[in-house]
Amino acid sequence: MNILIMVLLAFFLDLLLGDPHSWPHPVKLIGHLIAWLTECFNRPKYSSRKKKWLGALTWLITVGGSGLITYIVMKVTTVNYYLYMIVGTYLSYTCISSRQLAIEAEKIMKSLKQNNLKKARQQVGMIVGRDTNQLSAEEVTKATIETVAENTSDGVIAPLFFLVIGGPVLGIMYKAINTLDSMIGYQNEKFRAFGEVSARIDDIANYVPARITWLLLIISSWLLRDDTREAIAVGERDCEKHLSPNSAFSEAVVAGALHLQLGGPHYYFGELVKKPYIGNDHLVIAANWHLKRTITMLYLTSFLGLCGFELIRFLIVWK
Repeated sequence: MNILIMVLLAFFLDLLLGDPHSWPHPVKLIGHLIAWLTECFNRPKYSSRKKKWLGALTWLITVGGSGLITYIVMKVTTVNYYLYMIVGTYLSYTCISSRQLAIEAEKIMKSLKQNNLKKARQQVGMIVGRDTNQLSAEEVTKATIETVAENTSDGVIAPLFFLVIGGPVLGIMYKAINTLDSMIGYQNEKFRAFGEVSARIDDIANYVPARITWLLLIISSWLLRDDTREAIAVGERDCEKHLSPNSAFSEAVVAGALHLQLGGPHYYFGELVKKPYIGNDHLVIAANWHLKRTITMLYLTSFLGLCGFELIRFLIVWK
């Protein structure tokens, strides 16, 4: 029951507070560790084979270390029930990012409304891995929609999934896996070999959560009275149209529900990466309304995921 309470409190704490940049955050520490290990291990003079092994070592140190430290912290706090619950709730809260994701998207919406494209490009560059300096207003909007859709899975449903299964320890380990992928899991010359293990394990970790998110987004589109039939059709057809076996699942449903075409080729670190288009080309210009609707779908899907996971865990524990 403790995990159920921790996750429930963490979810609403995230909705209330978001992710204040000045607050201590395990993912920031994980990010600093990954950056340092990358600087040490991912050197141009190394062969691809050596980079792969060092990339695997980076994954082991980061994920294993994150899990071990979290386990020790939680073990130490068992001396006092209230301390245990407070620390566990806080660590769980740091794994969920629905509110902060919405906040970042809302900042971009505001900049676009003010016709400040330069600022919107800079803001979207903070939440996506692609190059944003040359994006049009519509491309900025689409990039934000794609990020909100994809992170509905990576940033909310997947963390909730692992938190409900294994509490803060498994939740933090998932965040380490996901952060590794977002920092070094790129298919370009610099990271292709070094980040291969991180990218593949992230695909494995997100396999089930991505498909749960797909279902929950379809339910959300129905509850919001969007085009659920199109969401299902495009969601089934385009769910695997991505370099990642998971990312397109959420993007495809959103594209179908909102009659948008997402995806396509993008530049990463100056290198063009060709990606398939997701959704039908309805000649609909992506606008702030579409982005606002995607944020609404994010919140509703997150709540449905919380209720579903908590109920399943409760029934299992009750038995």
